[in-house]
Amino acid sequence: MDIQTKFDSLGHGYPRPQLERSNWTSLNGQWQFSIDREARLSHPRQVAFGNTQITVPFAPETPSSGVNDTSFYKSVWYQREIEVPTTEPGERLFLHFGAVDWNARVWVNGQFAVEHDGGYTPFSAEITHLLQPGTKQTIAVRAEDNPHDLEKNRGKQDWEQASHGIWYPRTTGIWQTVWIEVVPAVSLVGVDWTPQIADFSLHFSVRLDGVITVGTKLAVKLVCGDEVLADNVYGLTAADLQVGEVKRTIQFVDLLERNQLPDGSSDRIRERYFWHPNHPNLLDATVSLLSGDGSVLDQVKSYAQLMSVQTSEDRVLVNNCRDQLRLVLDQGYWLDTGMTPPSDEAIQRDIRLVKEAGFNGVRKHNKLEDPRFLYWADKMGLFVWEELPSAYRFTEKSMERSVRTWTEAIRRDRNHRCIVAWVPINESWGVLQLPTSALQRDYQRSMYRLTKSLTSGAIVIGNDGWEMVESDIVAIHDYDADVERIRHRYSPENLDHLFREEKPGGRTLLLDEMTYTGKPLMITEFGGIKLSKESGSWGYSEAKSPEELASLYAHLMAVIHALQVLGGFCYTEFTDVYQEANGLFWMDRTAKFTLDDMRKATRGER
Repeated sequence: MDIQTKFDSLGHGYPRPQLERSNWTSLNGQWQFSIDREARLSHPRQVAFGNTQITVPFAPETPSSGVNDTSFYKSVWYQREIEVPTTEPGERLFLHFGAVDWNARVWVNGQFAVEHDGGYTPFSAEITHLLQPGTKQTIAVRAEDNPHDLEKNRGKQDWEQASHGIWYPRTTGIWQTVWIEVVPAVSLVGVDWTPQIADFSLHFSVRLDGVITVGTKLAVKLVCGDEVLADNVYGLTAADLQVGEVKRTIQFVDLLERNQLPDGSSDRIRERYFWHPNHPNLLDATVSLLSGDGSVLDQVKSYAQLMSVQTSEDRVLVNNCRDQLRLVLDQGYWLDTGMTPPSDEAIQRDIRLVKEAGFNGVRKHNKLEDPRFLYWADKMGLFVWEELPSAYRFTEKSMERSVRTWTEAIRRDRNHRCIVAWVPINESWGVLQLPTSALQRDYQRSMYRLTKSLTSGAIVIGNDGWEMVESDIVAIHDYDADVERIRHRYSPENLDHLFREEKPGGRTLLLDEMTYTGKPLMITEFGGIKLSKESGSWGYSEAKSPEELASLYAHLMAVIHALQVLGGFCYTEFTDVYQEANGLFWMDRTAKFTLDDMRKATRGER
């Protein structure tokens, strides 16, 4: 069985790139649509669908949806008739949603199928038992999303009528791909890859579903470029069958010996097999479940990466080597499609522009990005910081929602080794009493430790910006427009004063017993220089012309590169976002000054 990636008519590829099957159908495209402003309706039979159509997966607030309604409404309805693929006896049909904001309820042929809370994470339902033979099937979706609810993880979505300041238009309802796929009676439902570069090995865990009999085998084939690294078949033990999970380790010792240079160094290994933005090597994987006679019961396409990231004293180590993180803040919005990438091609263009501008990574700000972005970041080579969208009230309900959403996001995304840091809280949003509230400090600490546990010890920033209780990196936001003050503030001789007396952003940097000693220091938001063609736009400081922006940016970046105490940086920001005009690029992705000058300044080459 050869699994080939295909794209739907809107240019979106398979929505779950770490567990890809061949027999799937995108349901993106035209759906019937209705707005229920006060969320009074509870069943699709109550909805009078008229002639209004919406283009899924674009939110109704966006022009590309065909609706383009940015007013307040609490609930929306979708409906579509589909033809389902022919299935063999025992095969099952699953309906998948990439993300629906906020609460989603789904019906198939008028029968309830599934409910999910959370606007940024996926959910699925088997619908085999709800199908009606010999006819088209009707799918209906209700998405409830109260625009004034500040207890939910809403990220940058504005609660005012018109977007203002650093807040952007709302996203209601379906905003990532909807698809169906045929799944065998006995199937593979999850693959986790955990590299260990210290001994050149790869641990994997495969979760199984269905009635699995003695004699069933698991086959794993790994290919790097045109080189087969592993082609192994594992017999399943009684313990495997009991827990429905197979855990094994692949050792690459022979490759290590074969590729070692005469002087004993391993540079060839790093460049040929390890993942890094400079050489984004993927180990393409085919995982197959085999019957006792060797026939294929199920097969998925996946990929792994040999890569490690950790902190050591004041620096970040990637694959055990010191590395400089040159990040740019990326809100992940497009003018016509909002939070939804217009296509895979648009994602690739963003990544190319970021790299051409001299950066090696992005901090995805207050948004959980579409997995297709993470796939292309893995494939094209780009570091990513992943960040939980903030809620804006601290209540038991908001904590429960944040923990659930963050847990689902980490489980979805932790295989993507492009993610080098995880950020559960930004700038104390939703926890504004951190300095005086032991409860809120405990919450930050618990989110930090939960993230460490679920990511097997990855780098975690407890509260990006200030008021850190527990964090692997001291991540500071500092929009001071005076570059000489920046130079002085972060000079080695002034660091003690910085942490005792100064308050970038007007906030204390470290709380409780947290200290700077032994941790990398990064300025993870700075700059924000506005250049705008529009009145009423917003920025932290301002340039009057492209030439002035280029000059200010070059001067600022020269100072940043001269600060030896920094383990990296994150400039604000990649593109303009609606009225926020801090971008190095306009919102249509046109550079505000030449890419050559931008790249040299970003990389500290001038």
